Amino acid sequence: MSIPQGGWSGPPPASRSGNRTVVILVVVAALLFVVVGVVGVVAVQKSGVITGVATAATSGNTPAGVTAAGTVRVGDSNAKVVVRVVADLQCPACKQFEKRNAKTLEDAAENGTAIVEYDVIAFLDRASSTEYSSRAANASFCVAGQDHSKYQGWFAAMFEQQPAEGGSGLSDSKLVEIAKNAGYTDPSVAQCITDRNYDSYVHDKTERVLNGDVNATPTVFVNGKKLDSSQLSNGLEAAIAAAR
Repeated sequence: MSIPQGGWSGPPPASRSGNRTVVILVVVAALLFVVVGVVGVVAVQKSGVITGVATAATSGNTPAGVTAAGTVRVGDSNAKVVVRVVADLQCPACKQFEKRNAKTLEDAAENGTAIVEYDVIAFLDRASSTEYSSRAANASFCVAGQDHSKYQGWFAAMFEQQPAEGGSGLSDSKLVEIAKNAGYTDPSVAQCITDRNYDSYVHDKTERVLNGDVNATPTVFVNGKKLDSSQLSNGLEAAIAAAR
C-alpha cells in the first residue's frame, strides 16, 4: 500500500491508539517478511555450496589404475629399480626425452629390470588456446584405468603427435583417436576424455607435484634420487644399471 502525497485522504482514523496498533502490526509483518526472506536466501546459498562441494569432490576423485601419488606404474612389481618420469604432454623437452629413452623404458618394464612410473602433470595450458596440457593429462588418467600394458604405446603416440606450442592443441576427437589406435577402444575412455572427468584431479595433482621436489619437466627419479642434467643427457641405461 502506498500513501499519496499530501497526506492521508479519506475519513480520519478513529483514535491514536488505533493508529498505534495498526503501525505495530505493519512493522511486525514487515520484520517477519524480512526474516523469512533472509532465511530463504541462506537456504538457497547453503544448498548451492553443498552441491558445489559434492561436484568438486566427485570430479576430483583419484582415477582408477593409478597409485596414491597419481602415477601410472608399468612393469614387474618385484623389480628393484623404480624409475619415475615427471612430464607434461605439451612439453617439447619431454618429447625429446621420450624419443631418446622410450625403448629403454619399454625394455626395462618388459624384462623386469625396472618399474616405470609415469607422472603426468599439466602446467603448460598457457602454451595453447584450448588448455591442451590439462586435456592431455586428463586423457592419461582416462586410459590408465583400462590396461597398463598399452600405456607406454599410448604415451609414445601422444608425444609423436604433440602439437606445437602457441596453437590450439589437439582436439578431443583427436585425443580419442590416439587412444583408440593405442588399443583403448572402450567407449568409456572416449567419454572420459570428452567430459574431462579428471580435470579437477589433474590441477590438484599438478599443484602438489610442483610444490614438492619438481620445478621443471622432464624430471626423472631413479629409486627416489633425482637425476641431474648430465645423467639425463647420457640416457637412462647407466642410471638404471647403477641402481640394480
